[in-house]
Amino acid sequence: MKNLHVSTLRNATCIICLAVATLFSSAQDAVPAKKIKDHRTNPELFFLQEGDVPNSYLLLPPPPDGASITFLNDQARYTWGKTMRNTPRGDQAVTDARVDGNGVPEAFSEAFGVEIDENTPEILKLVIGMREDAGDLGTREAKNYYNRQRPFSFYDEDTCNPEQQEELSTNGSYPSGHTSIGWATALVLAEINPERQNEILKRGYEMGESRVICGYHFQSDVDAGRITGAVTVARLHADPAFQEQLSKAKAEFSRLKKQGKVAKGTPVPTKTTTD
Repeated sequence: MKNLHVSTLRNATCIICLAVATLFSSAQDAVPAKKIKDHRTNPELFFLQEGDVPNSYLLLPPPPDGASITFLNDQARYTWGKTMRNTPRGDQAVTDARVDGNGVPEAFSEAFGVEIDENTPEILKLVIGMREDAGDLGTREAKNYYNRQRPFSFYDEDTCNPEQQEELSTNGSYPSGHTSIGWATALVLAEINPERQNEILKRGYEMGESRVICGYHFQSDVDAGRITGAVTVARLHADPAFQEQLSKAKAEFSRLKKQGKVAKGTPVPTKTTTD
């Protein structure tokens, strides 16, 4: 009788343990795995993996407080941006919002001095391949942590392109991913074609300014985006795959230049002084 009681107790204990294990396993299965979004899942848009780029939350100061001088500048620049929308510069800002597909290569082609397209495959692959390193990985941590409200939501006003407002309203404003893409791309293209560095860097600067004109970002978002863009480029230069693709792009550019297919840089006017 005693043995029967012990056996029954053991069986009950085993059943309880099995139930707990099953419950724990089910709970684990119910937790969705973290979605990976970097070179491992999309090598065409990333050279790097999550954690490779310096953490933007640790790097950047918080976005400005509403009572700060910096935010007063944000407000002033937002007002300025609205005055630019019905101008050729405003039209350019609308175009600059399109960074998907060949949007970035097309934006830089004129400044670079040659069309960046299927006829320049190595340069095209480089520009597209680093896009989300700068636009996503370089800004992700700060964007997610602060989740700053965008100016069009803050003021409850339309942007220069209302079609994108719903999508962007749930995406943090600080820092600006488009700005980070534009500045990072400009830095790399200026390295490939230093003769046109002034045109290229100006174009990269304008891509950030366009975000203020359209009302997608505050000026402080743009300023922070230029920092993340530069930081991302510094990290990319330590990546073997990026180094290899950059070398291919430079070699391709050198051939194009020898063939006379690259526009020359615009001479910078010098200011003369009189005694």
